Order: sequence, then C-alpha cells, then structure tokens
Amino acid sequence: MPELRRWLACLVVACPLLGQGAPSSADAALELRVQHVAEQLRCLVCQNQTIADSHAQLALDLKKEARTQLARGRSEQDVVEFMVQRYGDFVLYRPPFKAVTWLLWLGPFALLAAALMALFYQLRQRGLAEGELAAEDYE
Repeated sequence: MPELRRWLACLVVACPLLGQGAPSSADAALELRVQHVAEQLRCLVCQNQTIADSHAQLALDLKKEARTQLARGRSEQDVVEFMVQRYGDFVLYRPPFKAVTWLLWLGPFALLAAALMALFYQLRQRGLAEGELAAEDYE
C-alpha cells in the first residue's frame, strides 16, 4: 500500500512535466528575439546590467512583457520603443546622445576632470606651503 502511494505521488509530480518536451522551433526563435531585446534594455534595479543578465524581479517582468509583445507579432524595435515610452531613455543600456541624456554620457568625464583639478590644486597648495617653510628655514 505505501508503495502504491509513492508511485501515485511520483506520477502526479511527473505528469505536468511529460507535456513539456523540447521547445518548438517557433519558441526557440521567439526566445532569441526576447534575448536580443533584453540585451538592449537596462535593469532598472541593478542599473549596471541588462535585463538579460539580471535576476531581479523587475527584469524578469520586463522580459515577460517583451516575450508577450513579441508573441503578439510586434517587432523588436516596437518593443524597445514601448519600453522607452514607459520608462524613458534610461531603460536603454546604450542611451542615445541627445539633450536629455547628455549627463549620462558626459557626467563621468566631468567628475573625473573635477577630481583631477582638485588633486592638482591640493598638490600645488602643498608645494607652495612647503616652499614657504623651506624659505623660512634659510632666514
């Protein structure tokens, strides 16, 4: 009797898995298209990964939305434009250079230039202070 229950339990667990064979070629083509779209979109949670690389719930939801729209016949570009309309240019992993996104592109260079200027200023001030101390030693 316990053996029969064990077999029935295995059958209940295995039955849903039996209907899921290898994905058809249409599913494989759809998954390639989803992957291509996902590589173009930034994870809004991680911000340094594409949604293809991220495991955040929002990234999974965005991939699901892209899959749904692609399955309905929309083009990859349509899906990307939909995401941009919904989340703005920041959702693009490589945002276009335009007036709204100039800070995304030039911000890191501006911060680097400001840090270098501050470093040179500090070094110059230290050099001037050491020069004044050295001049006082000779007096």
